[in-house]
Amino acid sequence: MALNNFLFAQCACYFLAFLFSFVVVVPLSENGHDFRGRCLLFTEGMWLSANLTVQERERFTVQEWGPPAACRFALLASLLSLLLAAAHAWRTLFFLCKGHEGSFLYAFLNLLVSAFLVFLVFIASTIVSVGFTMWCDAVTEKGTVPHSCEELQDVDLELNADNSAFYDQLAVAQFGLWASWLAWLAITILAFLKVYHNYRQEDLLDKLVHEKELLLARPAPHAAFQGEKSAVI
Repeated sequence: MALNNFLFAQCACYFLAFLFSFVVVVPLSENGHDFRGRCLLFTEGMWLSANLTVQERERFTVQEWGPPAACRFALLASLLSLLLAAAHAWRTLFFLCKGHEGSFLYAFLNLLVSAFLVFLVFIASTIVSVGFTMWCDAVTEKGTVPHSCEELQDVDLELNADNSAFYDQLAVAQFGLWASWLAWLAITILAFLKVYHNYRQEDLLDKLVHEKELLLARPAPHAAFQGEKSAVI
């Protein structure tokens, strides 16, 4: 019963990691498509006055687009998390249906993979959070613009791109990444407990085998008594 509960907890965490990774992949892909491959993270710009024949108004001008590697890294990390979570969820569900657990080597490799995903998704989450904040600071000029970052997605920024949903896309991606990181952190903790349990179990088995060998090598009390009696005679 304890094994089934443990496998069920692992399967649930893998499913959550898969779900949250999917939540990240979709909006990041849409954002890249809307901005024609340009990365919005860490983008720098400012509002400049544009002299028109009819009236004067301000127009947001991008000084430097964000590095494409930032968006690609976050997207690739989410895709890797999505695929690994799906594969491990299927394997864990298989173990749960069969009612048995994997080997010690599988548990140890699972721990290494989970720890790697925790590190990778944490880096991607930090990149998206910091890059998103820098973009909002640029487009709102750190709060001096009368509109918030969320409200500006309803304004045509004239960036030769569709900016009608950039805030929702990046906000959802940011949430999905941090939620996915928490899911992988829980998976790593469960994997560590599994490895520790297997280690203690194998250590106990080794001790039992050692005790059995000592008992087999030790002479029986009756045989020892017969030996002493023969020596006296």
